This record gives sequence, structure tokens and C-alpha cells, in this order.
Amino acid sequence: MRFPITEYGRRDLLIATVVCGALTALCVWLSVSVGWVLWTGLVPIVLWLLLVNFFRDPERTITQGERLIISPADGTVSDLEELDEPEFLEGRAVRLGIFLSPLNVHVNRAPMACEVLQVDYRRGAMHKAYDPRARTENEAASIRIAVLGGSVRMIVRQVTGAVARRIVCPVSPGTSLAAGERYGMIKLGSRTEVWLRADQAVTWRVKIGDKVKGGLTVLGEIGPPPVA
Repeated sequence: MRFPITEYGRRDLLIATVVCGALTALCVWLSVSVGWVLWTGLVPIVLWLLLVNFFRDPERTITQGERLIISPADGTVSDLEELDEPEFLEGRAVRLGIFLSPLNVHVNRAPMACEVLQVDYRRGAMHKAYDPRARTENEAASIRIAVLGGSVRMIVRQVTGAVARRIVCPVSPGTSLAAGERYGMIKLGSRTEVWLRADQAVTWRVKIGDKVKGGLTVLGEIGPPPVA
């Protein structure tokens, strides 16, 4: 049976376990002479439990469908809008954003079976993840991928928030990912985006405010190519 903690957070959780355990033991020891100190030992325990919750990574049966776009993250759909993306999609694009609260699972998954063509990392600000400025100014990592045998291009973008300080994105160009396969995470609150060309035929199945789960929720379905 797989241990349900993400591999990207096991070192962090080990350090937190040692530190929180030491602080709790110190509080218990001090409480022998100062009784009320015992209650402060609950603080590191609560913090440890919050970190266990944050780094959890449950197994999921991935939703199947060649043309289905599966949610790359747990969270809430925060925006679905059109804008320019001249570098990779080369024109107008549609961006679907998902806000992840600190209580959500933070592991990111591939939205479709794909090949990674480029990985782009950008340093930036640390606005709150739900702040509109976060979409263009925050630190971010994008995997630029080809899906459906290379016929469609897509971007999956990890964006930090005010609390999140580290993006984990260990993939590299040439990596092949199965639909729903884990490929990284953002630590402590964040935002994940899916980008497609605006002229790409897509039937979106979610709307702003919908709750989604990575690997399970269908965000949309890419239409078949036009008949020649």
C-alpha cells in the first residue's frame, strides 16, 4: 500500500515532525514547574497536523477519455477568460484558473496524455493567489505540452501565492506524462492554470465557482479536428 503523503513533501514533513515533536516535548518538560505551559504544546501539534493535511496525496482512479481535459489540481475554478499568449500558443488563448486553498491537495497532475515540449520558470511577486495581479506578476512555472499526438498545444501553469514559496516541477522537455499523472506541486497555497488556443474547439464543462479535483473532474472536452 502506498504511503498517502506526496514524495515532494516527505522531507519537509520529516523536518516538521522533528521540530514540532521537540517543541511539544519541551512544553511538557517545562509544565512540571509552570503548569500552563502544557497547553502551549498543542500549538506545534496543530501545526504538524495542518502540514500532514497539506502534503496528503490520495490515490485516485483517473477519469478516462482521450479528448477529455482533466483537472490538474484540486480547488475552485476562479476564472475563465481570453487573452494573448504569443510565445507558445502564438495568438489569442483561453485560460482557465483554479485557486487552491491551503486545505486542498496541492499535487499537480497532467490534464491529458502529453509530451512536455518546454518548461518555463519565471521569478516574480508573491501576491495572494486570488489577487488578479497574481495571474501576471507572481512567480510561476509552465509546462508547455503537446496532446492528442502532437496536434494540439496546451500550457499548464503553476503560480505561487502570498504564502506559497516554492514550486516543484521536476519534469523536463521530452518527458511523456499519462493523463492524471503527478508531475509536481506548489507548497502552501497557490493557483494552477490550463491554457489553450482560443480558436481550439473545446466544450467547457465547468464554470467559475465550481469545485474540482485533480485527476477526477472533467474541465472540458476538445472537439474533433475539422473535416478536410
